Amino acid sequence: MVAWSTFAQAGPVGTENSPSDGWTVLRSSLNRRKITEAALVLAAMQIPHRTQWRGHAWLLLIPADEVVRAEAQLRSYDAENQRQNAPPPYIHTFERGWVGVLVFLAILWLLPNLEAASLFGWDWRQAGLMQAGLVQEGQWWRTFTALTLHGDLGHIVGNSAFAAVFGVFVGRHLGAGFGWLLVLLSGALGNYANALMQPSAFASLGASTANFAALGLTGAFMWRRRRAGNVAWRQSFAPLFAAVALLAYTGVGGERTDVMAHCTGFAAGVGSGLLASTFDIRRLGKSGQAICGGFALWLLAYAWFKAGSAAL
Repeated sequence: MVAWSTFAQAGPVGTENSPSDGWTVLRSSLNRRKITEAALVLAAMQIPHRTQWRGHAWLLLIPADEVVRAEAQLRSYDAENQRQNAPPPYIHTFERGWVGVLVFLAILWLLPNLEAASLFGWDWRQAGLMQAGLVQEGQWWRTFTALTLHGDLGHIVGNSAFAAVFGVFVGRHLGAGFGWLLVLLSGALGNYANALMQPSAFASLGASTANFAALGLTGAFMWRRRRAGNVAWRQSFAPLFAAVALLAYTGVGGERTDVMAHCTGFAAGVGSGLLASTFDIRRLGKSGQAICGGFALWLLAYAWFKAGSAAL
């Protein structure tokens, strides 16, 4: 770090190479660039100044009657420059993020086996499909159950890969319990919003709504936490911008892609991330994370119970 010296006491510079009386040393530094930078600030404000090498340091000199104004301008410049160059705020991480991902993947891959076995005598696909008309009539549980159903092997493999990538960030920054509870709720909310905007005959299934909810959740959460640390807006906006770019690149293509569900899931995730950023998640502790994770599993199980009961 370059040493700075600020002289509050005015007075002439007493050497044979000094300027005439009435000039005061405002700052000194071994680094000429620092003095030149300060001189440019004063020049922009039309404050008279001079720079000079004094044997061991570079000096910035100004008329004595300009000390107060010049110092105020340099302090303001230093404060703004320090704020813009401040390092990103420390964002707490809870774990490596794999616990929630593994649980979610286990559920995704369990459902095809339950469906194939027609366990409990249910037609799992018909019972859990997100059918817009039925959701509009009050079968809210389909917004949850549809997240765990898939059309074919390629569909479930693709969603599993996305869940592994996006879910790791959720677990790392929000915890496996709390983070995945928000993903589940946001995914269901995205499905519900999609159902309200679709014709009654519309049907969909798949975890992609939850995956894009996880993407929006993480992007918004990181954005707000970085903004809270007074990071310049261009730097703080980077996580949310990256999330939007990924949505645009991966969420709007494909012949059978439910673009509306991806967008509503992403929007629900962004809303959840903004709300979560106002809360100190560390206060939950391990027990709070476990309760949130348990509630998420219970909520999904209860939704399937409702679906199976209604189908009988």
